[in-house]
Amino acid sequence: MLVRHASRAASALLFAALPACSHAGHPAQPYVSPCTEALFPGSPLGSKCGHLIDAQGRVVVLRGVNARVDGIFDVTWDPTQPPLMPLTMFDATDAAGIRQFGFDALRLPLSWSAVEPTMTGGFDEGYLDQVANVVALCQAAGVQVLLDLHQDAYSKELGGDGAALWAIDPAPTTLGPPPAGVSPATSGQTIAAFNTFFGGAAAGDMLQSRFIAMAAHVAQRFASDEAVLGLEIFNEPPVDMTYLLPLYQPALAAVRAVMPDKLFVFEPDALRNEVDSAPLGSASLGAGTAYAPHVYTFVFNSSTPAEVASMTKAELDPSNLSAAAEAASWDAPALVTEWGYPPSGVNATDYYTWEAELQEQYQLSSFLWLWKELSSGLWGCFDYDATMQGFTERPMMKKVLARVRPAAVAGWPTAYSFDRATGAFQLTFQSDPAVTAPHLIAVAPLLGAPTSVTCDGASVATTSADSYGTLAVQCGQGDGQDHTIALTVAPLP
Repeated sequence: MLVRHASRAASALLFAALPACSHAGHPAQPYVSPCTEALFPGSPLGSKCGHLIDAQGRVVVLRGVNARVDGIFDVTWDPTQPPLMPLTMFDATDAAGIRQFGFDALRLPLSWSAVEPTMTGGFDEGYLDQVANVVALCQAAGVQVLLDLHQDAYSKELGGDGAALWAIDPAPTTLGPPPAGVSPATSGQTIAAFNTFFGGAAAGDMLQSRFIAMAAHVAQRFASDEAVLGLEIFNEPPVDMTYLLPLYQPALAAVRAVMPDKLFVFEPDALRNEVDSAPLGSASLGAGTAYAPHVYTFVFNSSTPAEVASMTKAELDPSNLSAAAEAASWDAPALVTEWGYPPSGVNATDYYTWEAELQEQYQLSSFLWLWKELSSGLWGCFDYDATMQGFTERPMMKKVLARVRPAAVAGWPTAYSFDRATGAFQLTFQSDPAVTAPHLIAVAPLLGAPTSVTCDGASVATTSADSYGTLAVQCGQGDGQDHTIALTVAPLP
């Protein structure tokens, strides 16, 4: 298989063995595929050799964002009390705005407490109708959706989100947010609930069975939806793979039985948020699975203000390098389903720029945290004016997120990068003889139309693939050789 992430040195050694270019006077060499693994033929995306693959056989790189949506992210723990946090609506303007920022995918957090609010009342189809409405808005804008079974601190009843009251064992003695100064994630009631859920006793086994049945119901509801990428099974679990595999393996079987051709996405222990790495896997969890670490260097660790102020790109590198290696160890595409930093934080411009460059270096699909936010640290792509009760785009965020990137490659990418200061983008790849569809190069609308596009140094014409800057480029499709696409836009200082 193509281990394209294990390390830069390993990647260089791998591709040094690939055929030489047939352009610029070099003779064509017999094609030797760097990937011999069987394709998982998913819809809209499958997977093969650690890459996402579209219906035309192209390697796909996702650039997405998270959105906590009012009516879908369930944080109302008592109808007589305010919700744990204010949330934003999501409409067609948001779906189109996601594309204007250069994103093409949405990670949509769902709540078990809303899917199955009572122990005996079944699943709430009205709630899933609201989810379907957001999916439809996204589909109309060309945004693909990853459904995320989200939780933080186990349950809204304990100050977080996730499970309903009936699914908390032992039953809590007090409800709602914990006292000031106590994190919901570390409260005694939260820890006790997680200990039951993952503990292996009868009560935990029952809750896991109910959770898996709920997940399968959500999967079945969206199994044929063309815009849905798949299901992320459990957000930021507080335990390691020793305890997660007994949940993930039966959940994969149950979800795959009703949603056979979509991605099953799984996470490592949430401790990774603090230490920037997780243990390597020993084998694939199964066909059509994707690995979803979160990258939050300098956000959740114990860095001092001085260390944050002096951060370097080199210090952000290890978490991304490890994410790639971890995904390769699970024989799965890497989807960084959360990454981010306070937009008003020290060195925020550099942080976002460097993280994007590192994601490209290690060929990581990613989902930014967060689209809009009214609570916590006011993260997101927008400022909020409380007086006017309206959002405005953060120019800094739109600028640092504006990139040129490969959306779909008709072959095997060896490297790609974009330098916003010079406006230069370059993609090197080995063409796949079985793939004849054009390459898709996504140019964030803020960057404007390219001033030049070349294939192996020669100018090539492009056609527009959508109204958000994606270009269809013809370059070496089907010949099995090495090629380079270069594109230049006006630099953003």
